Amino acid sequence: MKRTIFLFAALFMSLISFAQQALWGGQDLISPEIHADNTVTFRFMAPNAEQVQVTGDFLPTRKMTTSFGEVDAPGIADLRKNEDGVWEYITPEPLSSELYSYSFLVDGLKVTDPNNVYLNRDVASVTNIFIIKGGQGDVYSVNKVPHGTVARYWYDSPSLGLTRRITVYTPAGYEKSTQTYPVLYLLHGMGGDEEAWVTLGRTVQILDNLIAQGKAEPMLVVMPNGNASQEAAPGESSLGLVQPNMQLPKTMDGEIETSFPDVIQFVESTFRVEKQKSARAIAGLSMGGFHSLHISKEYPDMFDYVGLFSAAISPREGMQSPIYQNMEEKLKVQFDKHPKLYWIGIGKTDFLYKNNVDFRKKLDDNGYKYEYRESDGGHIWKNWRIYLSEFAPRLFK
Repeated sequence: MKRTIFLFAALFMSLISFAQQALWGGQDLISPEIHADNTVTFRFMAPNAEQVQVTGDFLPTRKMTTSFGEVDAPGIADLRKNEDGVWEYITPEPLSSELYSYSFLVDGLKVTDPNNVYLNRDVASVTNIFIIKGGQGDVYSVNKVPHGTVARYWYDSPSLGLTRRITVYTPAGYEKSTQTYPVLYLLHGMGGDEEAWVTLGRTVQILDNLIAQGKAEPMLVVMPNGNASQEAAPGESSLGLVQPNMQLPKTMDGEIETSFPDVIQFVESTFRVEKQKSARAIAGLSMGGFHSLHISKEYPDMFDYVGLFSAAISPREGMQSPIYQNMEEKLKVQFDKHPKLYWIGIGKTDFLYKNNVDFRKKLDDNGYKYEYRESDGGHIWKNWRIYLSEFAPRLFK
């Protein structure tokens, strides 16, 4: 009996020790500290480090060469070490209202801020986030408004031979209502998954706030996985805790477009939604914009609202899928049916800017009506959140 009590006590103490480690495992600094004038101080304890830097989208961008060409990358700034071994950086100017992401570089090693538990994963990169209130950042914040519900569902995709996971937002009041709702199908970019628009895109906060303000109609937002080879996001499938990867097979080869009716069938047989063209919208960023373009022209009676956010336009060279053939003829059929809104948005320094210029010329030459939004910046989530917050209020009016 004494031995049992002793073992129980030892186990209890170890649990307390673990809890204390989790509770007090940080550096006990305030970082980031948002000041009243919206300047921000970043701090990192590293008394033995030779250099500490911060990199984030609140800094002026720098150019980086990638396999996609030259793209905008977050800027870098040096922190200064004080006598306590704490490194600090204060933004020289107040930051505008927005959601920002950042990381530290400690002697060249990229690390997250141990004093900020708020993180996002973008493909294989994990960064800290913070929000400056008082403007656009309020749209991305949880406010005291009625809240919708986010749930993950598994659906059968006979076209792909997989059971796949999908994220669905239902607006506040859906569970107690008997009404039917329109649907926005919202698609992620290359390397993303069904989690991207919820975490990085702040879709839930945007829709909650816009609907509560009467700026957007109550709607479902369906966020599928746009990688035809995946069951679900990394770590959420039968593959286990795999490393996220941008170079996945079957991403832009026509299979997502061909299989998209499986998504529609699942949604319209599971949820109380309206089942006509005027109650369906599709939009996406980058690869998701590519899919939105080609899905909407492939099924011209399916969507009355189309949004292309920094969209890739043309298929890869040598891609022979029938989905991408006869594009001019398919666009003509689509626009002859007069979609209510065809919306294109892109940043001035986006590496896909020229592709979008060429696509818009094609639309202009044929007299196809669309709306165009050009913003500052490049291929970045800041732009895509803005585009969603501007596109959603235009839907289902």
